[in-house]
Amino acid sequence: MTIRVRFAPSPTGYLHVGGARTALFNWLLARKTGGIFVLRIEDTDKERSSDAHTQVILDGLTWLGLDWHEGPFFQGAYAGRHRADAERLLESGKAYRCFCTTEELEAQRKALPKGAAFRYDGRCGRLAPEETARRVAAGSPSVIRFRVPQGEIAWDDAVHGRISFQGHDLDDFIILRSDGSAIYNMAVVSDDIAMEITHVIRGDDHVSNTPKQIALYRALGAGEPVFGHVPMILGADGKKLSKRHGATAVGDYQDMGIVPVAMRNFLALLGWSPGDDLEILPEEEMIQRFSLEGIQSKPAVFDTAKLEWMNGQYLSALPAAELRDPVRRQLDRLGATVSNDRLDTLIDAVKARSRTVVQLAEQVAVRADASRIADDERATALRQKMGERFGGSLTLAHTALAAVTGDAWTAEHLVEVLKATAEGNGVKLGDLMQPVRVALTGSTVSEPVNELLVVVGRDESLARLAGA
Repeated sequence: MTIRVRFAPSPTGYLHVGGARTALFNWLLARKTGGIFVLRIEDTDKERSSDAHTQVILDGLTWLGLDWHEGPFFQGAYAGRHRADAERLLESGKAYRCFCTTEELEAQRKALPKGAAFRYDGRCGRLAPEETARRVAAGSPSVIRFRVPQGEIAWDDAVHGRISFQGHDLDDFIILRSDGSAIYNMAVVSDDIAMEITHVIRGDDHVSNTPKQIALYRALGAGEPVFGHVPMILGADGKKLSKRHGATAVGDYQDMGIVPVAMRNFLALLGWSPGDDLEILPEEEMIQRFSLEGIQSKPAVFDTAKLEWMNGQYLSALPAAELRDPVRRQLDRLGATVSNDRLDTLIDAVKARSRTVVQLAEQVAVRADASRIADDERATALRQKMGERFGGSLTLAHTALAAVTGDAWTAEHLVEVLKATAEGNGVKLGDLMQPVRVALTGSTVSEPVNELLVVVGRDESLARLAGA
């Protein structure tokens, strides 16, 4: 059997990191098993769905590298099949027409004891066939309700183990509106059957839908898929991740300078364990190790600091050529101009000390353009602490470095020059190096000063030292 999974977002908003993780788990399962990953856009909510949201979802998945084998299919295109499946249930007696008006249903709710949960009493399911036919002939509006079977509805969840509901605890729920459009549960089951989906891996907010969908599968004579419900993602405060915790959209993290490979790695470990306490997982190893059994049944906590650390690990390891385009996009946002012949060298110089592409681009811009130098807090504190010695150290460094010309301007030679200058003038090497670093970058943190001098270049370095 070929495993077929699907990711089925609703285009009513951005691609949330929770949805992206669900998509990733489905993608990993398909890749691990040689299966098929289907993308289906569930656009039946016409009032809230939009082409713009659809594009945001497609762009987010593409950026993450989650390519799909089939689709994108649009659920709205299959309204005829949804309706036909619902009517097939009606004809077989597994569903019935309900003529109850909104006012009548509200009256039923009000008649309940205080605090009791409303559950439709199934009164239209007990109408005589002749009465139902008479009302239809008279043009009375109606919906179609599914007649929920009594008894246990259970399944072995791939994440949580056995989950059980009782049919008598469920409403006879609506599957087709009065306008002929299918309700979510009907549309999803109809689509999953038609698309031969074998595994439904989704958020655990869908657990309450699953017994209804299993009942529909059985009523339609179809085998039900394997279900796996992934726990929600929490913020640091233990509450469901939302905008109050900061960025939650995949696109926001792209704008913040997270690279796709790091985001994939981070999301994969957000509620899934590969074993061996591994944290940095190359894609092929991630695919090889992935299993539904490894998905944890408890909620995962989104740790932004860990994401940035992981991103920094990938930035350090990635070649400059792979970072060129995202860095260039950030430079354009900064309004910074860096020549193509220098960009890779500058990226390689600063990537190991960057946690995001934004930070990386800012450091590149400073090394390429002296007008972007602005002392950070630590640099300002160093100037104040050293006082006149700060300018004195710069004068010593400028004099010594100005004597270095031509091919001698190398990292290996420059470190020897600075060491000799410090020793010859009774100055601590750090008291000579740090002012140079601040003069060149506005920061007390950078690549080694001798390498920094090479990256900035002889003439520009001397000009910055003189200006400082």
